[in-house]
Amino acid sequence: MRRLVVFNQVTLDGYFTDPKGDMSWAHKDPGDAEWNAFVSGNASGDGELLFGRVTYDMMAGFWPTPAAMEMMPDVAKGMNRMPKYVCSRTMKQASWKNTTLLKGELAAEVRKLKAEPGPGIAILGSGSIVAQLAQAGLIDEYQVVVNPLVLGDGRTLFEGATRRVPLMLTGSRVFGNGSVLLTYEPAT
Repeated sequence: MRRLVVFNQVTLDGYFTDPKGDMSWAHKDPGDAEWNAFVSGNASGDGELLFGRVTYDMMAGFWPTPAAMEMMPDVAKGMNRMPKYVCSRTMKQASWKNTTLLKGELAAEVRKLKAEPGPGIAILGSGSIVAQLAQAGLIDEYQVVVNPLVLGDGRTLFEGATRRVPLMLTGSRVFGNGSVLLTYEPAT
């Protein structure tokens, strides 16, 4: 069975977007060699990506552009090359290269994907689907980058969760920019 991994960034006060849905605070200094090497290494793998519609629209509006290729060429190549799935009941079609539209019930669609042969699947952003899939017990690993920033208000990564999801810490990494990567797996 394929692994489903979440990779997200949050602020020290636990928000992954501000009240208006903005995540630009998570962008690091373009000259941060340590962070850029980490991100490039993640994007160069043989995985697949899963998005909710809002995150998909944001990603599809940036990564296929010349600006993305200029700013972060390795990441842009990986993002454009990787197979992608977008969960939406309202979209008619997905325009970003290598994207499949999933229109059915979220947990059922993801169970089918996980049961198919293939590489691991990563969720980037997409807080609403992270909360739903966490509740359904379908996420195998959570990679959360805690940023040294307080927003004061916004949306939490697990907004809408209605039950506890016990996790155990399996790894951590401190970056020179003050961000900390925490890796968790389900405790059950």
